[in-house]
Amino acid sequence: MFASAHDFPKFVKWVLQWRTNFGKWALAMTTTKTETEQEDCAEVRRGRGRPQARCDEDTRALIFEAARHEFAGNGYAATSMDSVARRAGVSTKTLYRLIPNKAALFEGMITDRIDTFASVVRFRACDGSNIEKALREALIVCGELVLDGDVISLQRMIIGESEKFPEIAETFYHKAIRRTEQTLANWLRAQSERGLVKIEDAETSAGILLGMLVFQPQRAVLFGHAPPPTREQLEQRAQAVAAVFLRGCAV
Repeated sequence: MFASAHDFPKFVKWVLQWRTNFGKWALAMTTTKTETEQEDCAEVRRGRGRPQARCDEDTRALIFEAARHEFAGNGYAATSMDSVARRAGVSTKTLYRLIPNKAALFEGMITDRIDTFASVVRFRACDGSNIEKALREALIVCGELVLDGDVISLQRMIIGESEKFPEIAETFYHKAIRRTEQTLANWLRAQSERGLVKIEDAETSAGILLGMLVFQPQRAVLFGHAPPPTREQLEQRAQAVAAVFLRGCAV
């Protein structure tokens, strides 16, 4: 096997060296594998590779957005659960798992929009330095909701179909109109409690403010006499309304 006796020690030395090198290589491979597995786990959490299934919350958001377009564009009667599912890019099975019927879809769509609006108004509370600016910003948020083209299209649809589907008018009144008023009233009440404005009835004050802000432009859009106001027009109107209101109730 060996050419001479001197070759055996060399062979032993080679075997020992090979074992040492193999041990280092195996350790390195083990460490690398562990690090790679950790990276893969991180990438899965970040969504790399095969897409993760959407969570129900994100899926509902897609469904409600699709429903807004379907109801506003086609009306309540002509909108179907199937058409909403197609627009949202989800299966009807998924849609029915999350939302049982069209009435619940309509209510959920409105509630979702108003929830977002209410959270924005709460975040824009006045810091006490400029109540007029804070009120103007709160009114702008209200105007962006009430004077939105899709929202006005929904109102037009509700007016046209409420005789056949009275439940949609009830839903819109309680879930949209009243909640918008209550959200602004709560904001005003908070400013009153902090001594920034003096008002006796927050609900009435909110109704007055919203009436001044949206009544005229909303009717103009609703009956096709004007497009929804631009952001600049809304800001100017909100500023004027805030100024008129505060001159009568500023501390």
